[in-house]
Formats: sequence, C-alpha cells, structure tokens
Amino acid sequence: MAGLEVQIGDLKFKNPVTTASGTFGYGTEYKDFIDLGALGGIFVKGTTLEPRQGNDYPRMAETPSGMLNAVGLQNKGVDYFINHLYPEIKDYDTNIIVNVSGSTIEDYVTTAEKLADLDKMPAIELNISCPNVKEGGMSFGVSCESAAKVTRAVRDVFPKTLIVKLSPNVTSISEIALAVEGAGADSVSLVNTFLGMAIDIESKKPKLSTITGGLSGPCIKPIAVRMVWEVYNAVKIPIIGMGGISNWQDAIEFILAGSTAIQVGTYNFIDPTASVKIIEGIEEYLDRHRITSVADLVGQMRI
Repeated sequence: MAGLEVQIGDLKFKNPVTTASGTFGYGTEYKDFIDLGALGGIFVKGTTLEPRQGNDYPRMAETPSGMLNAVGLQNKGVDYFINHLYPEIKDYDTNIIVNVSGSTIEDYVTTAEKLADLDKMPAIELNISCPNVKEGGMSFGVSCESAAKVTRAVRDVFPKTLIVKLSPNVTSISEIALAVEGAGADSVSLVNTFLGMAIDIESKKPKLSTITGGLSGPCIKPIAVRMVWEVYNAVKIPIIGMGGISNWQDAIEFILAGSTAIQVGTYNFIDPTASVKIIEGIEEYLDRHRITSVADLVGQMRI
C-alpha cells in the first residue's frame, strides 16, 4: 500500500487531501457525512480580528460549471473562535488550520498572535486577497511589495507553519509567490477565486449585491493547474493546490503539476463525501502505478 503522508514545513499531513476555507465551515457541519479524522487537514472558515456581518444578499450565484460568491468573510471574530469554536474542534484527529484575513497589516498581525497561543492549531493560512484599506482598497496580494510586507509582519509574530494563500487576479502569480517565499512563508496555497460577475437578463441587474464576486468550481481548474505548475517552477517551498477539484483525477493533475497537497472547495457543496473519495482514489492510483509514496509524484508531469 502506497504512503500518503506529506509534509508542509514542519507540519505533517496523514494524506494530501484537505478542505478549502469557506467551503467546509469548521468541520462540525460535515461530521455526520464523513470521518473528519480521515482528512489530511481542515482549513476552517476565514477569521478576522473583529466580527464581520458579511455582504448584503444576494451573495451567491450559480454559473456554468461553477459559482460566484461574495459572502464577505462573515464570521464572529478571532476571540469568538478561540473561546467557542476552537474548544469544539481542537481534538479532531487531523490538522486544523485557520484562514486569517484582515483589512490592515495590524489586523493580520494581531489575529495571528492570538492564534499562535493555541497549542492544537499548528498553522495558519494567510489570505492576502483581502482589500488593504490603507492603500485605497487594493488587495494585499496583487503586488510583490504588499504581499511580502504582510507576510513578513506575520512571520515575525507567528512561529508555527505559515501558509500564504495567493490570488490568481495578478499579472504574474509566480512573482508574488517568490515575494512571499522571500518574506518567510513556509508554503503557498493557490489559487483563490477569480473575479467574475453575472447579470440577470430579465431584471438587467447583477446577480450579486456587490456586482462582482469570486468565481470557483470546475470551470477554473485548467487555469489553476497552470498557475500551480508555474509557481512550482519558481519557488522551493511546498504548494497546496486548489481550484475546481471534484474527483481524484483532478487531484492527481494538481499533484503532477507541483502540488504537495490539495484543497477540495466548491465540490463539498455538491458531494459532502468528495474529499474521502479523493483520498481513496489517490491511493488506488498509486498502487496501480506501483508508486510507493504520493510525495514521489509531486511535480512529475512529463514534457
């Protein structure tokens, strides 16, 4: 039987299959469907320093082979997470990783400092697709300078595994990846959602209250695979790949392109058991090809 273990920085995963932030809640929502301990990790819902109500409705819209969302990071804040949610999920037999978002560098830093004190929370995923309010709303992740600046600031206060989640809405995602690697990131995860929009042709109004939103689902997979491959050829740190993964074949594609681990996102809404099926499929593929470890498959696309 092939070995499924992988490593991101100092953090070990029992297998490369994890669930993407924003699509799996805090894990508790799915425990009636799957054994959460079977997963390599759970990236929990985006967490900010202060509570956020999120955007006005409507904030989700179905699109061909995907969906748009503009939820707006609705959550009850990091203190609520620490006091009420963390005690409920901390003993799950898998890696619990908190997705951290913010509007200023100070927000990110303070949130990361608070989470660093949780002994059963071994890593954070830094969402740098958020708007920087001090820079006129420009996303932290769209320039090398701002991406490196927020990463370095969090690195200075967070001693555990630091994963930086990259936005695809940039000219060169490889340059952003290199910038955060140089600023101390242990890993990068990619890709976050693509900016898109949809219009109701009868009302002639946007389908989202925010007009634009984040596009995810199978429709983005070929672009996401390409971006993973580009980043794999640019950086030395491990990559966690995501973007339209719905089955084990998709996961193998991402691994061949350079992903050490993967995240299952939008497809959790369609099939709550998808992540477990993907783990089983990867294992069967490795055995069929007589590959002893999934780590040996990373980046092995033949050209």
